[in-house]
Amino acid sequence: MFENEYSQYWKTVVQTMLDGLMVVDPDGIILSVNNAFETLTGYEEKELIGKSCKILQCNTCFRSMALGGIKHCQLFSEGKVRHKRCTLKRKDGSQVHVLKNAAVLKDKDGVVVGGVENFADCTALVDRDRVITSLRRELSIEEGFEGIIGKSLSMQQVFDLIRSAADSEAPVTIYGESGTGKELVATAIHRLGGRSEGPFVKVNCAALNESLLESELFGHVKGAFTGADRNRKGRFEAASGGDIFLDEIGDIPLSTQVKLLRVLQEKEIEKVGDQKPLSIDVRIITATNKDLKRLMEEGRFREDLYYRVGVIPVYLPPLRERREDIPLLVDAFISRIRLKSHKNITIMDEEALERLVNYDWPGNIRELINAIEYAFVLCPGVEILQNHLPPNIIGRNRTPSARWHKKVGAGTAEKEAILEALKKTNGNKTEAAGILGISRVTLWKRLKEYDIQVNRTIQS
Repeated sequence: MFENEYSQYWKTVVQTMLDGLMVVDPDGIILSVNNAFETLTGYEEKELIGKSCKILQCNTCFRSMALGGIKHCQLFSEGKVRHKRCTLKRKDGSQVHVLKNAAVLKDKDGVVVGGVENFADCTALVDRDRVITSLRRELSIEEGFEGIIGKSLSMQQVFDLIRSAADSEAPVTIYGESGTGKELVATAIHRLGGRSEGPFVKVNCAALNESLLESELFGHVKGAFTGADRNRKGRFEAASGGDIFLDEIGDIPLSTQVKLLRVLQEKEIEKVGDQKPLSIDVRIITATNKDLKRLMEEGRFREDLYYRVGVIPVYLPPLRERREDIPLLVDAFISRIRLKSHKNITIMDEEALERLVNYDWPGNIRELINAIEYAFVLCPGVEILQNHLPPNIIGRNRTPSARWHKKVGAGTAEKEAILEALKKTNGNKTEAAGILGISRVTLWKRLKEYDIQVNRTIQS
């Protein structure tokens, strides 16, 4: 008697739920649905019971099968589904956007006997996101795009290419000088693409030596090398289902290039110290400030990899080729830095702005940001004047950048300049790079070239 009452109680709970509920067997045959599920899909219970859940044409299930999935659903391969956005096809042929959570059902012996899936209608959220995206696109005509500021013709062409690249699954290579915003472009491609709900993993290839890079990219197994005391998941495995961004792809050694080529061709990786291939589902986005064609001709970059990673090339113009964007960038950076610094600086006078527009910006946007931060330190009022700008921009001698370039010729002097900058900044690499007038990536390369240990430098 008690069991009947208990069973009836849970039946009442399930039928009064606002979210749709569906129970399936291990083959995907629908065993039970609640009232909310009927309302959500437009099907009556009798039209669903005994039918395959494929009748609902869930887009994530179809993708799983296209990728070689054995089971009909991610649920039975991973044991659960959490906060997964997907679409179902209603009885009338229309699509409904849902947020799916699911778990497998097991008997007392631990054998999987089915699965229970919960669906929350999120159509309103999707519609809101579409409105926001539409508004962003309208605003981008005047001010920028996905956080990338620019209204010049060259940048509008870049924005159009980003949209096209985002709609594709093909690998993308972003070319541009240091400081032009390659990482912002990679982030925009991920956010706008079909993998936006998946992970976005970034790797700076120039900051790691060959052995560390392979372990970082592909992972390693316990005992693969000295210090490998446990299995480690690599960045490719962590990015599965999303995008991986390989910055400074031109610095990858040839031995690693071979393994990267296999990832692109076979869609699988091998962990360091392991010979068992592991399938992955990742779209690769790369970036470089180098001429990969020249590196290829010099034998430092594989030809087959060059054509694999650069299916969609995106070229970012340097700041000196989009000078009309500088006033827009200056306004944006003044607003951002004002919030951080709590100084009431709101504007830059015309002479100072003219100086910035006429400067060639070898460090591009990164250098422009540094220049405005420098001006914020010196400016006592609300308006940035010409004399608040860095000395190298307004033409004074003995600038940090000039000191650096005078020392670049000789290796010993160059190393001394780096050591001096690191000591002044107490080992802060970003600040040291600013003093030297170079990018942080370039500083990383010099540290490796001269075998400079930052901690040892500070202590000495």
